Amino acid sequence: MDFGKLDDISGVDFTLPLDSTDWAALPDCRQNTPQFYIGCPVWACKEWVGALYPTNAREKDYLRHYSRQFNTIELNTTHYRIPDDATIRRWSAESPAGFRFCPKIPQEISHQLMLQNAESLTAMFCEQVVGLGERLGICFLQLPPYFAPEHLPVLTLYLQKFPSDVPLSVEFRHPAWFKGNSGKRHFDEAAKVLEELGVSTVICDVAGRRDVLHQRLTTRTAVIRFVGNSLHPTDYTRIDEWISRLQNWLEKGMEAVYFFVHEPDNVLSPQLADYLIDNLNKRLGLTLKRPQFAAKAEQMNLF
Repeated sequence: MDFGKLDDISGVDFTLPLDSTDWAALPDCRQNTPQFYIGCPVWACKEWVGALYPTNAREKDYLRHYSRQFNTIELNTTHYRIPDDATIRRWSAESPAGFRFCPKIPQEISHQLMLQNAESLTAMFCEQVVGLGERLGICFLQLPPYFAPEHLPVLTLYLQKFPSDVPLSVEFRHPAWFKGNSGKRHFDEAAKVLEELGVSTVICDVAGRRDVLHQRLTTRTAVIRFVGNSLHPTDYTRIDEWISRLQNWLEKGMEAVYFFVHEPDNVLSPQLADYLIDNLNKRLGLTLKRPQFAAKAEQMNLF
């Protein structure tokens, strides 16, 4: 993910901000067992062959191998085209029960149409992704960087019409949502709309845009996009701090967590995701399945 990427991170304060969530305003779902879904933004990475995937893995089999190592995927391919029936069936057939696809809303809807006059395309997208059945996780709407607070009425109308049976989260990128007192006011207003409609926020943790690390939850489902820096030591200390924060959220009634680990070119994403899973298990007493790296991986210095 190039958004917020920095070549020099030496001056970045990676401390997690305080929460800005009114937990009392969120529907109480604490009777449910919290679910953790941790994965990467791609499954088609040839560098993982011989490390995360078998040495004889073919590209057409990458999803089958990936979905047995992780339990979710940030599905960016849907940002560029709506999958057809055959693709939906293939994704479902190649992934095990319990796996969750998290499709991104097509850019034609979010970036080109700016959520306006997009009813038919949105209906088409939703009709396709619900074909994933129980494998459908949470969709995410990435607003373009030029979608400013003045467009909140457009977003509100779009969300009001969005099918309520399709889980959705929204990622805000325009700096005006977060800058100064006016930004806080605008973002609070948007967050209240999301709370009322049961739509989650997307929280981004990336070096060059610390403002989008807003720590505002509008449902009891957290969606986190974490961008590392080639396994720099701060990648691990940041993950450690996130584990502490997630533990705190669980104690307050968090229901589900989707945590997507990005690294430059994503070659190293599985290793950091494994670190996250291993330490969640140790510190929170979870039993999340860890990816199984081939012994050859260390010899190849891939991970």
